[in-house]
Amino acid sequence: MASSNDLLDGDSKKQGTRVFKKSSPNGKITTYLGKRDFVDFLDHIDPIDGVVVVNPEYQGSSKRVFAQVLAAFRYGREDLDVLGLTFRKDLFLTQMQVYPPKEEEKRPLTYLQQRLLKKLGENAFPFFFEIPPSSPSSVTLQPAPGDTGKPCGVDYELKTWAADSADEKSHRRSTVRLAIRKLTYAPSIAAPQPAIEAHKEFMMSPAPLHLECTLDKEMYYHGETINVNVQVTNNSNKTVKKIKISVRQCADICLFSTAQYKCTVAELESEDGFPIHPSSTMSKVYSITPLLENNKDKRGLVLDGKLKHEDTNLASSTIIRDPAARENLGIIVQYKVKVKLIVSMGGDLAVELPFTLTHPKPPPSPSPPPKSLNSSRDIETSAVDHNLIQLDSNGDGASHNNNDDDLIFEEFARIRLKGHEGDDTEA
Repeated sequence: MASSNDLLDGDSKKQGTRVFKKSSPNGKITTYLGKRDFVDFLDHIDPIDGVVVVNPEYQGSSKRVFAQVLAAFRYGREDLDVLGLTFRKDLFLTQMQVYPPKEEEKRPLTYLQQRLLKKLGENAFPFFFEIPPSSPSSVTLQPAPGDTGKPCGVDYELKTWAADSADEKSHRRSTVRLAIRKLTYAPSIAAPQPAIEAHKEFMMSPAPLHLECTLDKEMYYHGETINVNVQVTNNSNKTVKKIKISVRQCADICLFSTAQYKCTVAELESEDGFPIHPSSTMSKVYSITPLLENNKDKRGLVLDGKLKHEDTNLASSTIIRDPAARENLGIIVQYKVKVKLIVSMGGDLAVELPFTLTHPKPPPSPSPPPKSLNSSRDIETSAVDHNLIQLDSNGDGASHNNNDDDLIFEEFARIRLKGHEGDDTEA
């Protein structure tokens, strides 16, 4: 397989668009998808658009082809599913009939679909799904070392299958399953700088111990350092021995009842500038960075959804737009910085400052070539062709000479998990 550098050197005049492709085991249906990450920008969500190529044998029979998007919260291992009981809660489900297409489900083609239909021919049929604003983001609970099978968490799956009716059970040989992700980017708007003040009074003390903390901003991107400004005024008769600062991930698990789990993802302890004696003050800025690489041994830590078992990061903060729809989010993730003063011979003083941890907004995609835009509708829909994942080509699209149709198809891979050689896990 050629490397990405070889592709660029060998074809410098044009850049191909990578498109994911996967066929059913019997080869009768093939699904094409432009990307696997679909982004929620809060004001809109990337639509899920692609095409399915249906074998002519199915077109001349009673078979119909359906497409479905399912978001589910799995809270138990698949090998524990017995007697028809599954440790899974479906959060969002939508489906449509791809072939034969229904007149009421037809809609304008996206730019990607136009190019795919032009290249794949008359046996290709489009599908289109819109994810509702209240749908959850893809998250994964970090498994313990040695755990096998699909991890717990919220995941999305695009499924296409052939059957005589939508109610008929799908058969593995005529089914295509694709794992996809929904990611959320927080709005890049100025938010109030997190700040908090607290004091603690002690018996026989003339005045309280006062603590004031601020963060340098409210929103941080994954990998950024958090600066915590701490000011201590000790008017009490106690001595402050040291300070502890930690970043805590708070996860609300929304099932039949809500349970909250807290996990420390970064911490530091300092005695620099301590002890703080009575009638003394201290002011200092502490830096702390929450990273997944320092927490890979913590089971149950919430991570962003994973594909192909690749490296990921700590889960992004959940953006709650409708508090009444919290149950549909599956897992709600929030972050707080906790500052704790350790006081000798007395009660400690602690405060918490909430903040947002997220991804930076991706840059806008370049516009398609002007000659491919035949109408104003094309201009509007061309934006959904952005952020395509760049992968190595298997050569399917390299032979096409039309710059407007330089599509390069990449096969979905199947990964067999160790200890589960008989189970195919979708990449």
